Amino acid sequence: MSFAPTLESLATHRVPEWYEDAKFGIFIHWGLFSIPGFAARKGSISDTFRDHYDIAVALTPYTEWYWNAIKVPESESAQHHKDVFKSAPYQDFRAPFLKGLEQWDPGAWADLFAAAGARYVVLVTKHHDGFCLWPSAVPNPHEKDWASPRDVVGELASAVRERGLKFGVYYSGGIDWTFNREPLRTLADFMGSTPGGDYPAYADAQTRELIARYRPSVLWNDISWPAEKDRLLALFADYYNAIEEGVLNDRWMPSSFASRLLRSKFMRRRLDKRLKAAMQKSRRNGGIVPPEPPHCDFRTPEYTTFKTISEKKWEATRGMSHSFGFNRRDTDADYESVEALVTSFIDTVSKNGNLLLNVGPRGDDAQIPAEQVQRLKGFGAWLAANGEAIYGTRPWSRAEGRTSDGREVRFAARPGALYAHLLGAMEAGELVIEGKDLPSPHGVTLVESGQTCAYRRGDSGLVVQLSEWRSSHPAFAVRISY
Repeated sequence: MSFAPTLESLATHRVPEWYEDAKFGIFIHWGLFSIPGFAARKGSISDTFRDHYDIAVALTPYTEWYWNAIKVPESESAQHHKDVFKSAPYQDFRAPFLKGLEQWDPGAWADLFAAAGARYVVLVTKHHDGFCLWPSAVPNPHEKDWASPRDVVGELASAVRERGLKFGVYYSGGIDWTFNREPLRTLADFMGSTPGGDYPAYADAQTRELIARYRPSVLWNDISWPAEKDRLLALFADYYNAIEEGVLNDRWMPSSFASRLLRSKFMRRRLDKRLKAAMQKSRRNGGIVPPEPPHCDFRTPEYTTFKTISEKKWEATRGMSHSFGFNRRDTDADYESVEALVTSFIDTVSKNGNLLLNVGPRGDDAQIPAEQVQRLKGFGAWLAANGEAIYGTRPWSRAEGRTSDGREVRFAARPGALYAHLLGAMEAGELVIEGKDLPSPHGVTLVESGQTCAYRRGDSGLVVQLSEWRSSHPAFAVRISY
């Protein structure tokens, strides 16, 4: 099917089955910022903007925002940079990063991701610092030698595809600190910092280069897009016409008169007053839900999830700790447990979402920290036992349920089968899954063991008898065949 650069034509694009079925992808934040591996520790990004709004952008837990943070003298990162790196230029991190690349084995990463049960991988090819992980033929007009001579993007793409995984690229279209070097403190500063001038053409050319050279199955933009809507729709149409089963995320809000107004400090300060008041009033940690652009294939809530089944496909994205990029100060206690990650993943799948779980490798030796590897292995062990109840499923008529003893249940379905995911460990005994809407089964089976279970209809739902069995996993699934 050929697509035209109009909203009407693009709206006919359907999310491909591979992406609907995949459920689990790996995100990789890795770059020059992985050398210092430092950020303030003020809690989550939501906590930071709520409690420290006037300097929040320089205090976020995201180590990948280090270059901006060290430009703000009162930030912890600026003091750290002075103490440890003697206030050296950020550009000095290029050499040690490229030296660390000598130890990089893309095949070993791809093996780990495949063993974790991931079905696709999305690599950050250029983050906000503008440094490219491929030898781009599009030169940066404001920063010399600002690309890796080693083709990190191409090597990783080949490695993951050899193992049957799809490959996608992340590109920071809305922010590039080599084009706009102004220090950013507040959310309005951040929103108003998308470069103009020669940047829109540069971002368009680099994105088209990534499409042509690496043919990504996922085109994952961040923040916003620097060009106006007509040029953006042309990019979308060209991508769909080039990549038959490609998907676009939602962070493509095009440039507009309103967004360009935020280049004015006066307008940013006016907006800051409203944003600060709203954030200080809110006491919940809600993560980030980007605005929906004119067109996208899926939504990307960050460090949060949607609470009900969404008709629109979505993808929860998060790091294992509060940062995407590697943070040297993170200990095992700073990372989410395997149990928490798995149960959140099941909840996401039940509501029509995928999970894009981030790894943040070190910069000096190109290795993934042991704490992250351990969680990927735990994730892979659970999916190896329960993947049938995840991959290829779709939401049921409702996402949530309970057992008679108060255990939480999440549902997923495929033709002829309903999967009830029971959150938490389970021992042998009688299990009552509540709900008179449950289908009348002709068989009930434990997915992990293949064990056939006795069952009967009860007054409040389905009564399942678990014989001598105990799961060591953080959740288990029951297949109700009908």
